[in-house]
Amino acid sequence: MVTLADIVIVGGGLAGASAAQALREERFDGRITIVGDEAHRPYERPPLSKEYLQGRSELEKVFVHPPGWYAEHDVDLLLGTSAVAIDLTAHSVTCSDGRRLGYDRLLLATGSSPRRLAVPGHDLDGVHYLRRIDDAQRLREGFARSGRVVVIGAGWIGLETAAAARMAGLDVTLLEVAALPLLGVLGPEVATAFADLHRSHGVDLRCGVSVAEIVGQDGRATGVRLDDGEVADGDLVVVGVGITPNDALARDAGLEVANGITVDAHLRSSDPDVFAAGDVASAFHPRLGQHVRVEHWANARRQGNVAARGMLDRPKDYDRLPYFFSDQYDMGMEYTGHVGAGGSERVVLRGDPATGAYLVFWLAEGRVLAGMAVNTWDVMPAIEDLILTEHRVDVGRLTDPAVPLAGL
Repeated sequence: MVTLADIVIVGGGLAGASAAQALREERFDGRITIVGDEAHRPYERPPLSKEYLQGRSELEKVFVHPPGWYAEHDVDLLLGTSAVAIDLTAHSVTCSDGRRLGYDRLLLATGSSPRRLAVPGHDLDGVHYLRRIDDAQRLREGFARSGRVVVIGAGWIGLETAAAARMAGLDVTLLEVAALPLLGVLGPEVATAFADLHRSHGVDLRCGVSVAEIVGQDGRATGVRLDDGEVADGDLVVVGVGITPNDALARDAGLEVANGITVDAHLRSSDPDVFAAGDVASAFHPRLGQHVRVEHWANARRQGNVAARGMLDRPKDYDRLPYFFSDQYDMGMEYTGHVGAGGSERVVLRGDPATGAYLVFWLAEGRVLAGMAVNTWDVMPAIEDLILTEHRVDVGRLTDPAVPLAGL
């Protein structure tokens, strides 16, 4: 086992903070330095589009650790500082303030950034993206001053932002290029239920539309013009059209990169002393037999622990099924599994979406690939078991609410 003195973590989010905690729990007593380009200590992102944006929780609840945790555990936080270069040969990281940090092991937890909408008017005041604390604070303040909001993109961020805006009393227009929200993720049966949910709460949901420009007056956005010339009016415009992994630092250093930093099941990159975790990591999943990059909270939290063990030469496969959750109005949902590029052959429902509580399963060759629970709790372990056992299921029993999932 190599004796380690210095571990540097680039990225001040959940994955990096979880890794630092796991390193101390694994009794690593060397130096740990977290380099984060935000002024805030590490925090969790889900509340930014959910309870914090909705005004149901205070900002302090988003942080991973209390303020004193880092000093108490001898973790150096370099906040408001970016890593600008990695020298793999010299084992060093150059920061934006000019300092060079030597490392024995390096963790890249650089996360991802919102995809920018390249249309005229994209730089007007009042155009918002939602990724960071400062974004959420500005948007929450905007909600308090505005009466109308246009949301571009009906993915998870767009849907949650639309719900938060409606709950704040704003008129909401939601624009989506596809025929339904989340169509590519959920399929038409379930996507329709999400469309109905938002329309039932007064959202003007327009699908199959394309944005031509963001219009404004006196330097401030006043709406969104569609390709057909129609204008959706709004005092605020929120763009949620996807994210891209922050892998440029790794690419410039010469690490293998393909839709994120390519890592093995232990989260080790093409350089044996460099690891990656969280949104930026395209990790080989031993159960799925392919590289998977997951952009959700649970993945960042869980991978931090695995990366810490790998850096300490106590490798553990990262084989957890992808998991995420969403809260919109009075709807809470959880999803686990992975459908993959090949898609599913069949989507089946257990229960009636009209009741507001139901389960969804995605199947291929009679096996469950993924499952989602809507307003139905304590079923995720049973759904995971169905996926992991990989046996063919009787669809009649699977869709029958009277048959326990554990007995399938």
